[in-house]
Amino acid sequence: QVQLVESGGGSVQPGGSLKLSCAVSGFSLDYYGIGWFRQAPGKEREALACIDNEGNTVYADSAKGRFTISRENKKNMVHLQMNTLKPEDTAVYSCAARSGNPGHVYFRTDEYDYWGQGTQVTVSS
Repeated sequence: QVQLVESGGGSVQPGGSLKLSCAVSGFSLDYYGIGWFRQAPGKEREALACIDNEGNTVYADSAKGRFTISRENKKNMVHLQMNTLKPEDTAVYSCAARSGNPGHVYFRTDEYDYWGQGTQVTVSS
């Protein structure tokens, strides 16, 4: 059974940092691509950072230079380090997985098959 569980969300002041983690089970990260997405109230879910099973990454413009996606295959974990957070980063953050295609980073929400429940990130002073 495929499962993804996010952790690390919370409240932080503008300019602060958070590290989100996604614990996966039921499949091997060696063969799956993972993405981090977020959805703010009243907005569509958007892709932030995605990584293929070879470690290639793609970032949304809103994430470039501030967010970093990484994976620890042996621990079945994928992380999203978020720095210089802004109020507009407030959203529910979710990780998602799909079977991999070496050298191809999937970046569309509808390309992912398995989703976690999400974790709330609130950036406010």
